[in-house]
Amino acid sequence: MYNILICDDEKDIVSALRIYLSAEGYHIFEANTGKDAIDIVKREDIHLILLDIMMPVMDGITAMTKLREFSNLPIILLTAKSEDTDKILGLNVGADDYITKPFNPVEVVARVRSQLRRYLSLGGGSVKPSQLTVGGISIDDDAKSVTLDGQPVSLTPREYEILRLLMQNAGTVFSPKELYRRVWGEEPYGAENAVAVHIRHLREKLEITPAEPRYIKVVWGQGYKMEGK
Repeated sequence: MYNILICDDEKDIVSALRIYLSAEGYHIFEANTGKDAIDIVKREDIHLILLDIMMPVMDGITAMTKLREFSNLPIILLTAKSEDTDKILGLNVGADDYITKPFNPVEVVARVRSQLRRYLSLGGGSVKPSQLTVGGISIDDDAKSVTLDGQPVSLTPREYEILRLLMQNAGTVFSPKELYRRVWGEEPYGAENAVAVHIRHLREKLEITPAEPRYIKVVWGQGYKMEGK
């Protein structure tokens, strides 16, 4: 599954792009300022950005310049017809392509596919596998299904996202705040309680003895990690 970040301060445009691209099977992240986009790229496995030029707090050109300091992922600028100068500047400082508003959804999908194909063929990124297994737990991310020792397990969307993140990074310790940021996509106010409740529910569904977990372990004072053979 490819992760696409849409960064635009116009909510209607973000919503429209999300609908088009989600229908093609892409996983969508959203930002409304260039600063937010940078923060998301630093903490998430993003494969491509659709980046508006004119935004508050930090515009798209400034954000792209900063992104190019540490990332070579493909960036497609979203531009208005009146922004030809900015469009040229954007291409000169690191944009891979641009789409002019109002856009044709078919063109957006085609350009995204083209840039992802080029990026991945050059070895610029990797896609995490859609099927994950840790011990007796298996996830099929395409089907959004979970099994335990071959038997289906019903999880809520939040439980599923937490489990997938832990399984993708088995052995890595995540603090409650980091889990909250990645799964909820928000700043972690009250993260400890919310995450603890979901971890408890996961254990009740996946562990034979929840009080003595085999898979989802606590590292005291640090957070949670996934183990299992």
